[in-house]
Amino acid sequence: MTSPAPQPSEPTYRDRVFRSGGGILGGILLLAVVAWLGVDALVWGTGRTPWLALAGLLFAVPLIVAFSLRPAVFAGNDRLRIRNPFRTITLPWATVTGIRAVYSCEVFTENAGKFQLWAVPVSLRQRKRANRHQDRLARVGTTETLDPAKLALADRAVTELREVSERATTRPTAQGNPTIRWAYEVIAPSLAGLILLTVLLTTT
Repeated sequence: MTSPAPQPSEPTYRDRVFRSGGGILGGILLLAVVAWLGVDALVWGTGRTPWLALAGLLFAVPLIVAFSLRPAVFAGNDRLRIRNPFRTITLPWATVTGIRAVYSCEVFTENAGKFQLWAVPVSLRQRKRANRHQDRLARVGTTETLDPAKLALADRAVTELREVSERATTRPTAQGNPTIRWAYEVIAPSLAGLILLTVLLTTT
């Protein structure tokens, strides 16, 4: 008696990662400026200036990282992980009901509401450029479709996320409940810096 042939497993794909190149570059430049000013005040400042600089750095650096370097979206086989400035949201694909980009990129779920994708900013200029290109194709009467590479980055990201979602919705491993984790590694030092800065500025 021969054993049944093994069923071919479903192909797995590496996580697709979406980040804002402009946001990362801006964050690095801002960190460089803040570090230069802060270190200068720490080394050469007198009186309470070094303490004020330390408190300012403790308050500002985590916030800069949170809004520029931290945001990312990871689209895996079974779930979507959204890393926003102060939260990380993990959504099994079965809970995702829609993804859109209007003035911001948003993902909708059945019971947990909607979440913004900070890592995928919407550029109206890019969208207008893509629409003009599509209009030119329509005017010449060609059946050619718009090259995905010419889409606005946000629209391209939404298209790719929808494709991953459609493949995974019915997969057993893509079931589950959304989870949300607060980024205490960002919140705690920034809050400590704010408290220290407030104390220093309100005391003589």
